[in-house]
Amino acid sequence: MKATQIPAKNKLGSHLHFKISKFKEQIKKTRPHTHEGYYELIYLHEGEGFHWLDTERHRIYAPELYYLAPGSLHCWQFTSIPKGFVVMFTADFMDPIQDVHLTELLQVSPTQVQARTGTAFQPYPIFEAMQQEYQRLQPFSTPVIKGYLQALLGKLLQISKEREVHSTPVAGLTARFLSLLPQKSPDFTTAKAYARHLGVSPQRLNAACRQHTGQSASKHITVHRLLEAKRYLLHTDQTVSEVAYTLRYNDPSYFVKFFKKHTGLTPVQFRQSYLGG
Repeated sequence: MKATQIPAKNKLGSHLHFKISKFKEQIKKTRPHTHEGYYELIYLHEGEGFHWLDTERHRIYAPELYYLAPGSLHCWQFTSIPKGFVVMFTADFMDPIQDVHLTELLQVSPTQVQARTGTAFQPYPIFEAMQQEYQRLQPFSTPVIKGYLQALLGKLLQISKEREVHSTPVAGLTARFLSLLPQKSPDFTTAKAYARHLGVSPQRLNAACRQHTGQSASKHITVHRLLEAKRYLLHTDQTVSEVAYTLRYNDPSYFVKFFKKHTGLTPVQFRQSYLGG
């Protein structure tokens, strides 16, 4: 039975800003969940099964790299024992001045990436060296770890086929807005609310977003609210009305119209198209 809410995990707690460990070698199915406040970089060099990324189910073809930004929803369904590494880190792990290249890599990265590494790139030695550096923590270990992380993220962007919009850094105000979006939704529903929180006008926020992403802030909000709606429809047993109220719609019928306008399907039709019934 599915949950009525989507749990948010924080495996770093309030004090850690970086952690690397071996992937748990268990055949299991995890519950859909999000990660709050930290990034995840996962490398599987063995394993079979499926990996859910929001509303899409992907077959696992190890060796593969996975990158998840804060707020991403995912879950695993393994059919053989997985082996690999998990790296978790927060934005506070990077210094915006000293680690400018690493920060830029995070800014140009999409929120989720799943990419096969193939034979040309073998990341296992890098992850292994990073874990050894993390475990012994000698002088200068932190910049060494950041160097490994920068190399992995840069290579991941090279081998992933992303839209051109991700080829230039998302600067300043736009980056802060995109980071705030999963934190404040569904409580913030308009560009005006986000702009007020960021201390700018809605016009300036929309202009900044168009300049760096090609879409207005309002469009980003709509896309994110649709994503949240799909998450609840697919990964919880909430009724359509309950999903509507969860996403701060006072009238479920308006939520149904909103959803159908942007997807071509009612919420019930969307749920049935994925889950049947």
